Amino acid sequence: MYSLGMRSLTRKTKNTRSALRGAAISVATACLTVTLTGCGGLDPTRPSAARAVPAATAQAARLGPVDCRVAKCIALTFDAGPSENSARLLDILKERQVPATFFLLGKGHIDKHPELVRRMAAEGHEVASHTWDHKILTRIEPEKIREELQRPNDEIERLIGRRPTLMRPPQGRTDETVHEICRELGLSEVLWTVTAKDYTTTDSALIQRRVLAQADRDGIILLHDIYDGTVPAVPGIIDALKERGFVFVTVPQLLAPGRAEPGKVYR
Repeated sequence: MYSLGMRSLTRKTKNTRSALRGAAISVATACLTVTLTGCGGLDPTRPSAARAVPAATAQAARLGPVDCRVAKCIALTFDAGPSENSARLLDILKERQVPATFFLLGKGHIDKHPELVRRMAAEGHEVASHTWDHKILTRIEPEKIREELQRPNDEIERLIGRRPTLMRPPQGRTDETVHEICRELGLSEVLWTVTAKDYTTTDSALIQRRVLAQADRDGIILLHDIYDGTVPAVPGIIDALKERGFVFVTVPQLLAPGRAEPGKVYR
């Protein structure tokens, strides 16, 4: 059902991976001092601050199976899929009963693997946007920003019946114009606190060590299931963090009983 073996599709996906890897390496050089937070130079809202809501609001909120005000929570997130690796990743998450947040690309991903988008939603993961074509939002005109954000939302809604409320800006680059357009579109921006820089290596053991070295309570882990070394690293990451007492949640669960507000940035 999830076979993605066409040679032409494989070549296109590899080209996408190469392009994203090159872009990521370039931005890493430019953003060495903000590796964990993106390059926006902003003051994002921490999950603990998002959870600090009035008692009446907290009482009325639906927390779900985990209360991160008490539990030692961490969010596993994946950018730039779905890809030919996503089915195996979903198998792993299902086996270990771990929810994740997927920030999906439109062109060459959502439109190529609609069945995987549906499966992500059906299995309880949070489906979010990583734009349509991975354009750097701070380098394009407002109408282009709007298009980059609207197109994946439209496709995701068509596939799963609901629009995303979260997005992750490519390379973590954002500014006031992006915030304003996100506010108009009902989107909140989510950055990260943990990065394995999996675009620089296929060494799964190294990816695992990098994540474990940075993981902390309320962390948001950034990985990319499009890269060959990433998915094989995920079982070890999950098992090791569970041994440390972490509970895996989606980004909305991490913020509950608060809610992500459109136009705001969370990390």
